[in-house]
Amino acid sequence: MKKNSLGMSLLVILLATSTAFAQQKRALTHDDYDGWERLGSEKITKNGQWIGFQVSPQDGDGRLELFPTKSPDKRRVIQRGESFSFTADDAFAVGRIVPQKDSVYVLKLKKAKKDEMPLDSLFIYELATDEIEKLARVKSFATPEEEGSWIAVLFEKEKEKKKDKSEADSTATEQKTEKPKKTDGTKLLVRSLDGAISHEFERVKTYGFSPSGSHLYYVLAEEDTLDNAAIYLLSLSNGESKLISEGMTSYEGMTFSPAGEYLAYLTTDDSTKSKKPYHELFLVETETASAAIVADKNSSGILKNGRVSADGNLKFSEDGQRLFFGVAPDYVDYAYESDTTILDEDRVSLDIWGWQDDEIQPMQLKGKSRDEKFTYLAALDLASDQITQLADLEVKNVILESEVDRDFALAWTDDPYRINYSWNIQIGRDLYLIDFATGERTLIEKDATGYPSVSPEGKYVYWYDSRDSSWVAFEVASKAKINLTKALPVEFYDELHDSPSMPGSYGNAGWIEEDEAFLVYDRFDIWKIDPQNPSQAINLTQGKGRESNTVYRRQVLDRDEEGIDPEGKLLVTAFNEKTKDSGFAEASIDGGFAPKSILMTANRYYGLTKAEESDEIFFNKSTYIENPDLYLSDLSFKKITKVSDLNPQQADVNWGTVELVDYLSLNGDSLQGLLFKPENYDATKKYPMMVYFYERSSDGMHNYRSPAPSASTINIPYFVSNEYLVFVPDIKYELGLPGPSALNCIVPGVQAVVAKGIVDEANMAIQGQSWGGYQVAYLITQTNMFKAAGAGAPVVNMTSAYGGIRWGTGMSRMFQYEQTQSRIGGTLWDKPLYYLENSPLFFMDRVETPVLIMHNDEDGAVPWYQGIEMFMALKRLQKPAWLLQYNGEDHNLRQRKNRKDLSVRLSQFFDHYLKGAPAPLWMSEGLPAIQKGKTLKYELED
Repeated sequence: MKKNSLGMSLLVILLATSTAFAQQKRALTHDDYDGWERLGSEKITKNGQWIGFQVSPQDGDGRLELFPTKSPDKRRVIQRGESFSFTADDAFAVGRIVPQKDSVYVLKLKKAKKDEMPLDSLFIYELATDEIEKLARVKSFATPEEEGSWIAVLFEKEKEKKKDKSEADSTATEQKTEKPKKTDGTKLLVRSLDGAISHEFERVKTYGFSPSGSHLYYVLAEEDTLDNAAIYLLSLSNGESKLISEGMTSYEGMTFSPAGEYLAYLTTDDSTKSKKPYHELFLVETETASAAIVADKNSSGILKNGRVSADGNLKFSEDGQRLFFGVAPDYVDYAYESDTTILDEDRVSLDIWGWQDDEIQPMQLKGKSRDEKFTYLAALDLASDQITQLADLEVKNVILESEVDRDFALAWTDDPYRINYSWNIQIGRDLYLIDFATGERTLIEKDATGYPSVSPEGKYVYWYDSRDSSWVAFEVASKAKINLTKALPVEFYDELHDSPSMPGSYGNAGWIEEDEAFLVYDRFDIWKIDPQNPSQAINLTQGKGRESNTVYRRQVLDRDEEGIDPEGKLLVTAFNEKTKDSGFAEASIDGGFAPKSILMTANRYYGLTKAEESDEIFFNKSTYIENPDLYLSDLSFKKITKVSDLNPQQADVNWGTVELVDYLSLNGDSLQGLLFKPENYDATKKYPMMVYFYERSSDGMHNYRSPAPSASTINIPYFVSNEYLVFVPDIKYELGLPGPSALNCIVPGVQAVVAKGIVDEANMAIQGQSWGGYQVAYLITQTNMFKAAGAGAPVVNMTSAYGGIRWGTGMSRMFQYEQTQSRIGGTLWDKPLYYLENSPLFFMDRVETPVLIMHNDEDGAVPWYQGIEMFMALKRLQKPAWLLQYNGEDHNLRQRKNRKDLSVRLSQFFDHYLKGAPAPLWMSEGLPAIQKGKTLKYELED
């Protein structure tokens, strides 16, 4: 008994000490955001011996860290280093050094001229010697992708030196007769990375290496008004530079073949102001630097009345024997457009919306630039000089793979179904195979759903058929369609899908080498399917995923693989849907054993990357408390080393914890939510609580959430650090009832947390953005349990929003209500009552909750007038409401200055209502237009 009492006493002392220590930590402030760091650009050398990453604060100067994987403590830190890469030979790291942001800011305050601003530098760091070289005033740089130890550096223009008076007087006559020559070109330095070999060229505009680093092209810019632009080819083996062509207006699209034996480019001698420049396609043999025209507007085989276009990309097949290029219809001369007797002020400007148009006018206008530059793919056979037009006006889209190593490609068109796209975003498309040699098209399927791909060996075309909820394959040789998953005992569609549309799939893991089998996912497990005998598919994870609520997915280790090695190791990621634990396991490629856990912890793991030529790996690991730092290991995972340590200042901050809350919706569905508590949480106290929601968020339990200024929603770490509870419930939707579904899931979740006895239930608030903003607007018409609410970009009137436009894409909003997030599942005329009953606007007279609305005047997703409708209803009803409208801003705030402003106003608004803090003047007095730009009115009332 005494021992137990003593143990309890010690425990109480320890807990009290821990609580006191936590209470000594400071709360996050809005000033903390800028310095909070994040990782980026993590890279490893091919041999796995060096690693590097960039550390960037949210605002300020970052750094680059480079170090050997075996000795992480021996690191080189390059201040303000970014945009880095390891060279193809694993011997160097190269990258930019950008100017100090404080210096740039001061110069901007002084309204310094452009040529007075500091410019980027280049660093060349030799890994073996720890020696670093820096070059100033760098415009761009490049190294070969695959082989070679070379670098090309294009410099900025040299600053003109200021002359003293005596020098100016002595050269006055010279200046009158000799002006500096005008050109876009600058100096190009091409050198071996060790500096032993160097070449310099003046007046260079563009340049590029062949993948193997054997050659480099460079283009000279025009000088003054002379027609002296030119393209040269430099052989890096002997340093000889050969002129390929000169005197043309432009040289564009330069592209080397994969092995570097050819260079292709486009050129024209038409004026740069010409509305219809005609281009010629040239092919250069790099060994001899001899060039020949291989296609122009008169070439046989290209699109009728077509022309070679610079808007298309040039691309070689992997064997270098085919060259693909773009062809565009010739320009049409319209009499009205070319009539020079009409003043611009007298020209008619209008949009005509026609019911017969495939796309409505806003979509056409959004895509106008894209459509004007659209090109139709053609192929040139280098052996026969034959050109084959692959895409045409009937079938416009031909899909070239990243590495073209077969004689055909996929082609598709959705033109026959495009007119329905404004309300049906799951329209079908007609699928074809197209032969590169003949241009002949073979129909795979009409009105297919899904996005097809070709198996690595080209034996099958495969896709997920959402109408049939199955994976299907088309066998190229037999032209037979095969249903791969229909006969299997599990579903391959998204089991949690809850919108009135066809559910998607869980994806696939790729093909076994030689196209022997296809690996595909159900909700939890991995299946291996022989397309010749799909009913005999093997569950590689033996159903253990579904049995344990663990999602298994194949971890790709070779980004360039063409097929999965049947003898190789099958590393899989593991995620438990119930506990949110994750990690890695080993599975069998033939299903011979159940997954063997390698690592499974209460963390989030992501970003695993393997070195090309060794078993060295790195990955990120996080929790809500632990920053997603970088860790090193090998494929055994036996030794894991943490190699980054971001945000040490967090140790001095009252941070927080997160836990799962299990509860039942009002319909009896099992749901989960995330409850965030402050680090100095005191079980004897009751806390004000913020409730934030969107759809389902609980799987992100172990995501690290950085303190950051708000683009639209509350920053959870900030509110938790300032002694709020934050609850994030999951929501399951019933079709046609989005508002009631939110109510049925959010309210019981909140009640489950309140039942814990830790919430000051008189001081709870809700906040959401976009779809979350809609749900906030709906909830406050149904319940008064929340003391304050924040609604960002809310739809409050589905009847008016239904006929609106998503200006960001130009699409009609109809699809959103009929098929996706709004979940009504029918037209306004089919289900008028559903649109009315789910629209908060018609029930605003019930609202007793003060509301802070944010809706911006360039919102491209939710019509701005929706926020206005909500505000005006509340104002008319004399309900406390404020509308924040950031000028020129989109759906979510893009500019950091506005994000910081919103963060201040969100915290002031909720602190006032939930903590009794004085109201800021912008709430109590407003901000009259006459004071706009003169004051922010953050000051609190006395």
